[in-house]
Amino acid sequence: MKPELPMLLLTPDAMAAVDAAAAASGLDSFGLMIKAGEAVAAAALRLYPGARRFVVLCGPGNNGGDGYVAATALASCGATVVLHHLGDAARLTGDAQKAHMRCGLTGHPVEAYQPLQGDVVLDAVFGAGLARDVPSAIADLVERVATAGLPVIAVDLPSGLDGRTGMVRGAAFRATHTVTFMTRKPGHLLLPGRDLCGPIEVYDIGIPARLVEAHAGDITLNHPGVWTDKLPKAASDSHKYRRGHLTVFSGGSAATGAARLSAISGLRVGAGLVTLASPDEAMAANAAQTTAVMVKPVDDLPDLQAYLQDGRRGAFVLGPGFGVGVKARDFALALKDRLLVLDADGITAFKEDPQSLFVAFAGGDTRLVLTPHEGEFARLFPDLAADTSLGKVDKAQAAAARAHAVIVYKGADTVIAAPDGRALINDNAPPWLATAGSGDVLAGMIGGLLAQGVPAFEAAAAGVWLHGEAARQAGEGLTAEDLAAAGKPFSAL
Repeated sequence: MKPELPMLLLTPDAMAAVDAAAAASGLDSFGLMIKAGEAVAAAALRLYPGARRFVVLCGPGNNGGDGYVAATALASCGATVVLHHLGDAARLTGDAQKAHMRCGLTGHPVEAYQPLQGDVVLDAVFGAGLARDVPSAIADLVERVATAGLPVIAVDLPSGLDGRTGMVRGAAFRATHTVTFMTRKPGHLLLPGRDLCGPIEVYDIGIPARLVEAHAGDITLNHPGVWTDKLPKAASDSHKYRRGHLTVFSGGSAATGAARLSAISGLRVGAGLVTLASPDEAMAANAAQTTAVMVKPVDDLPDLQAYLQDGRRGAFVLGPGFGVGVKARDFALALKDRLLVLDADGITAFKEDPQSLFVAFAGGDTRLVLTPHEGEFARLFPDLAADTSLGKVDKAQAAAARAHAVIVYKGADTVIAAPDGRALINDNAPPWLATAGSGDVLAGMIGGLLAQGVPAFEAAAAGVWLHGEAARQAGEGLTAEDLAAAGKPFSAL
C-alpha cells in the first residue's frame, strides 16, 4: 500500500528536487515562497498575539526569503517587526532577492540583535538544507536567544539542525514551534532534532502531490499504510497451524521471564501456536508460569536439530534472557534457513564474529531481523556506529545491506531498515515505553507476525508501531507485563 502524502518524508536533497520540478512544471516559485512565508506569519500571530516584537532572522538563501515574506506579512498586519540578516543582504539572488526587495524593512546584522523580553524570534536562517556547522555568529545568536528564554518559531527546521540526520551542526535553536512545507523531513523525527523542533506544523503550499511522491525516496514515516495490506486476514477456515508457529527460546532457571514476555506477545499478536523452547533446568519454572503458551524441552544443539524436523516450526525468537556464549551462536546458526528475530543476548553473542551470522543468513529472501539498541548496534557494526558522518537512518541502511537482515535500530526514534534500502522512522512510541522488558515484548510481536507469513520488513515495521500503540493503550507507569497484556493494538488500524 502506498503511504499518503502526510506520511512521506523528504530529505533536503529530495525537497530541492521537488522545488525544481515544481518550477519546471510551470508553477511560480516566488508564489510558493509567498505562501510559505505568509503561513509562517499566520502561525506567529496565532501563537503569539501578544508579542512585543517579532524578530525575524533571515539567512542568505531561500529560507531567508521565506523570512522576508513573513516579515512583510507581519508588518502589514500592524505588528512590530525587527529584521536581522546573516551576511550581506545585497548579495541575495533569485526569489530570496525578490522577497527582500519586496519587504522594504530595514535590516540589521544578526550580530547586532539584543534580545528583549516580549520578543518572539522567527528563525529563517538556514532551514533543512544545512550540511555544515553553523558560523560563529549564529552559534553566538543561538546562545543569546536561549539565555533570554525567548520563544522561537523555526521556518522549515531550526537552524543548526541537519534535515537528513537530525544532528546538530555546531549549535541549533530550540524551537517552540516549527512550520515546514509539504512534508516533514527526517530531521524532524530523528533525535536530537525531534526534541528541538517543538510541535511541527506541515503547510501545503500547493506543490502537486505527484511531484512530492515522485521524489520521496526510500525513507518514510512508519505507519499502517506501509504494511497493513501485508497483515494476515482471518478466514472462515483458519486454524492454529495456518496462523503460524512461533518458538521462543528460554534462558536458564533464573532467566525465564524475558522469554515468557516474548512468547505471550507473539501469541497476542496473532500467532496460532507459541512454544517456549526451554532448557531442562527451566522446564518447571516455565511450565508453572504459562497456560496458552506450550513448553518444550530443548536443551542443546541435538535437541534443537530434532525440534527442527517439524517444518511447521518456521519462526523463532532468540536472545531475551538466553545468555551470551557458544550456545547462543550455535542455536542462531542452526536456524539459518528459518525466520529468526535475534535480540539482546543473541546479538551480543556475535560481538567477536558478526560476519559468521551475516554469511549464514545471506542470499534468498530476508529471514533475519536484528533488534539492537545503541550499544548492541555498536557490537555488530562498530565501524558504522563510530562514523559521525552518518545519521541513524544511514547507519541502519548500511547495516541492513551488510547483514542481509532487517534492522530495527531501537530508541525513541526507532528506525527500521531493509537490505534493499527502504527505511522507516517510527514516531508513535510514548516516553513511558522505556522500561525493562519492553524490548522482549517487541521481539515477540515481530516474531508472531513472521510466524503468520508477514514479510520480514513489514513484520518488523508493524511490530514496532503496534508496540508503541500498545504502550499508549497501557498508559504511563506501565511495566513490560502490562505492555504484553495491553488491549488489542490492532483495533487502532
